[in-house]
Amino acid sequence: MSTYVPIEGVITEIEPIRFGRDRPDNCCMLMMSVRGARGSIVNFIVDTNTYFIDNFTARRGDRIIAFYDSSLATPAIYPPQYRAVAVARQVANRFIIIDSFNRNFMNSGGSIRVNIGQGTRIIMTNNQTFLCDIVGRDVIVVYSIATFIFPAIINPNQIIVLCR
Repeated sequence: MSTYVPIEGVITEIEPIRFGRDRPDNCCMLMMSVRGARGSIVNFIVDTNTYFIDNFTARRGDRIIAFYDSSLATPAIYPPQYRAVAVARQVANRFIIIDSFNRNFMNSGGSIRVNIGQGTRIIMTNNQTFLCDIVGRDVIVVYSIATFIFPAIINPNQIIVLCR
């Protein structure tokens, strides 16, 4: 089971990944360096499988939130390096989580319940309408309002299904 961890920060550098001294750049994979709020640096590998919410083009200086799958093996190096699953530009009053939900639309941790309404857009990463049930699938949930009760109830604007 995947557990997605968010990291927020500012992009400080984006460059092609190099595979050794004498090898050319792999321009289909990028290394994105992000400085967190406490000054720590995290490197994200961004490839053609990384989903960019709102299809934005990342640039140095952008405030972002990037998610990685903590269940995957990662090299024990500094700064830490993770494969980005999804990246979003930080926007005021917009929140994003990645998780899976059960038949009661409760997330895996039992802390959030989604209330899917008629205005909720449910799509795949290719921007096509998702026509099946989201139960048990890893999804990106984009929302702006949540209740302050436990579990929090959110009315998502958009749900993006990670068909993996």
